[in-house]
Amino acid sequence: MTHLVRSMLAAFIGAAAIVLPSAASAQSDSWPSRPIRMVSPFPPGGTTDLLARQLAPGLSQALGQQVIVENRAGGGGSLGTGQVAKSAPDGYTFVLVFDSHAVNPSLIPNLPFDTRNDLAPVMLIATGAMVITAYSSQPWKNFSQLLAAAKATPGLPNYGTIGSGSLANLAMTTMGVQAGFTPTHVPYKGGGPLVQDAIGGHVPVAIGSIALLSPHIKSGVLVPLAVTTTTRDPVLPNVPTVSEQGLPGFEATAWWGILAPAKTPPAIVARMNAEVTKLLRDPQMREKMANQGMNIVASTPEAFGKFIDEQSTKWAKVVKENNIRAGE
Repeated sequence: MTHLVRSMLAAFIGAAAIVLPSAASAQSDSWPSRPIRMVSPFPPGGTTDLLARQLAPGLSQALGQQVIVENRAGGGGSLGTGQVAKSAPDGYTFVLVFDSHAVNPSLIPNLPFDTRNDLAPVMLIATGAMVITAYSSQPWKNFSQLLAAAKATPGLPNYGTIGSGSLANLAMTTMGVQAGFTPTHVPYKGGGPLVQDAIGGHVPVAIGSIALLSPHIKSGVLVPLAVTTTTRDPVLPNVPTVSEQGLPGFEATAWWGILAPAKTPPAIVARMNAEVTKLLRDPQMREKMANQGMNIVASTPEAFGKFIDEQSTKWAKVVKENNIRAGE
C-alpha cells in the first residue's frame, strides 16, 4: 500500500468518524418530521390502550406530529412489544407496556427479543394497586371470606386475569402457596375481554388493576374484596389490603411504562421523556390518572431500566418455583 493510498484511507476513516455522529445528531434535531406510532400490545379496552390514548393528543400537540395508537395484541403483550423491538431505532415507534413485560422473559420459551438489550427504557409512567373482585351475586364480600372458602374447597375460586403469566396470575398463585389453596386460573387475552366476562358474571372472581375494574366497582356490578399493595389505595380507601386479611406482607404492584427500540438516539429518548413528563404534570391529567388508581412516577430512562430488572428478577422466581407456563 503506497503512502498516498494510506493517507487517503486514513482521511476517509477520520471523515466517517465525524460524519456518522453528525448524521445521528441531525436526525435527532429534525425529529419528529412524520407521524409517530405508539403500540399498545393489548386489545382495546384495557389500561395500556386507555393510557396510550389519553397521552396521544397531548404528545401530538407538543411534538407537532400525530401520535397514532396501534393495538398489536397477543402473547401477554410480547407480540406487539417484539414488533417494536425489531423496528427501526429512528424515534417513530414506541410501545406502552404493562407489568407483564417483566414476566414474559421467564414465562415464554424462546422469546424472539431480548427484553433489556433490544429495547430502550423511556419512562416508568405510573404504578398502581390491583384489586380482587367478585361478581355481585357471589357470597364473598371480603378476601377473608374468599380465603376461607378456597381453603375448604380445592380448585376454588375460578379467577380471571388478563392472561397466563400476568402479574395478577402470579399474585394469586403466590397467595395460594402462602395460604394453602389451589385456585383455578381463567386467562383472557387482555383487560377488555376480562371485564366483559367479569361484569357478565361468567367468571366469579376477577383480578386486575384498579384502573381497569374500578368503574364496575362503582356501578356495584363487582364487589372489591382486597387490594394487592401493602397500603390501601386512595381510590378504594375502604377496601382492606390482602396483607390485612390473612397474608401479612403480601404485595404485587401493577405498572405502566414506555419503551423504544434499542439504539434509538438518546436525544430522542430524552425528548419523549421530557414531553410525557410535562403531560403528567398537567392537573387534569393527574386527577384523571389518580381517579383510575394510577400513581404517577414519571421516572428517568435509567431508573426505569433498573425497575424492569428488579421486577424481572422478582417474578421470574415465582414463575420457576410454581412451574407457570404461557397459555396454561
